[in-house]
Amino acid sequence: MVYAVSQYFCIEIKLQIMNRRSFLKRVSGYALATAGVMTGIGDVFAGTMPAKENQSNGFSGNQNPSRDIEYRNLGGMKVTAIGLGCLPMVGYYGGKYEKKDMIALIRRAYDQGVTLFDTAEVYGPYTSEEWVGEALAPFRDKVKIETKFGFGVEEGQPTALNSQPAHIRRAVEGSLKRLHTDYIDLLYQHRVDPKVPMEEVAGVVKDLMQEGKVLHWGLSEASARSIRRAHAVCPLSAVQSEYAIWWREPETKIFPTLQELGIGFVPYCPLGRAFLTGIIHENSRFQKGDRRYNLPQFQPEALKHNMPLVYLVQEWAKRKGVTPAQFALIWMLSRKPWIVPIPGTTNPIHLDDFLGASSVRLTPYEMEEFDKEYAAIDLMGHRADPFTESQIDK
Repeated sequence: MVYAVSQYFCIEIKLQIMNRRSFLKRVSGYALATAGVMTGIGDVFAGTMPAKENQSNGFSGNQNPSRDIEYRNLGGMKVTAIGLGCLPMVGYYGGKYEKKDMIALIRRAYDQGVTLFDTAEVYGPYTSEEWVGEALAPFRDKVKIETKFGFGVEEGQPTALNSQPAHIRRAVEGSLKRLHTDYIDLLYQHRVDPKVPMEEVAGVVKDLMQEGKVLHWGLSEASARSIRRAHAVCPLSAVQSEYAIWWREPETKIFPTLQELGIGFVPYCPLGRAFLTGIIHENSRFQKGDRRYNLPQFQPEALKHNMPLVYLVQEWAKRKGVTPAQFALIWMLSRKPWIVPIPGTTNPIHLDDFLGASSVRLTPYEMEEFDKEYAAIDLMGHRADPFTESQIDK
């Protein structure tokens, strides 16, 4: 009798696993079909009005049920208008942070309505994925996790590009394990690998989607040419790139392509690595271990030269009744309805601050007025150091 009961439960568990995998395959198939339908209707996509919901999650008591949550569409994937970048938590800008504190921070973001969380295998490496996976495990089906492959982490070469098909599969299996999940909502190629044809990369990801392990996919720091090549094989849901008030190159390089193809845009460093918040000034200096240490924009001469932009942001923040960090996000969210920034932080106060940008927008007239004032400011310094720049697809 005991054996029969045990056998029954084993069969039941196997059926549940098989049914879940079949379901994920169907979801991935739907994502591919949806992205395909969206291709070529950029004008309709760009004109979509943002959806809002009143959401209460009730996990740890920090939720704000009165906050209106705006949702946006990333190539068929519905997410909150502001996501959370989970790179700074591993000490990217210096400092060492406790796992329990960062897990609490991620859950605090969820409690406040955030549904998009960004990580990558190379962040740590591995640490960010592990913390994100543990933090979101209690409500995995209510959030979207995006992660990335593309660096030789497993080979002990975390700064070398690697998008070989076998490596992609190994990277995805590792990410699934660390994230405590059996599917990745959005998988990015972290950097375009010039040694591997884009069509080959897209084909591998398409297979992973058909297997139900990946639901949506995208590229990071990719050129318009690479975006088109990838999209032709397996429709992209999003492209990620650095973008902020003081770094607007994507507007001319890839925005027209994204709008034409109906692809969402996920900007990282939307607060200018904290420069736009006003906490950095012309006398700020950065030590080794802080990513800003060797970036041209953060050298002493550039900091002093670029302070007029900080003053402009502060003036407009005061005019709109928001903080500078909120204004930097409001400016971005007001430009296109398919932009979903992922500011990162290690501080719950800063988290609460930038999430306050969800309910204020600039009018078209205000956007034009700001741009005129912005155009009068001369900015100094490139966004990346030479090595980082060499790995950015042109």
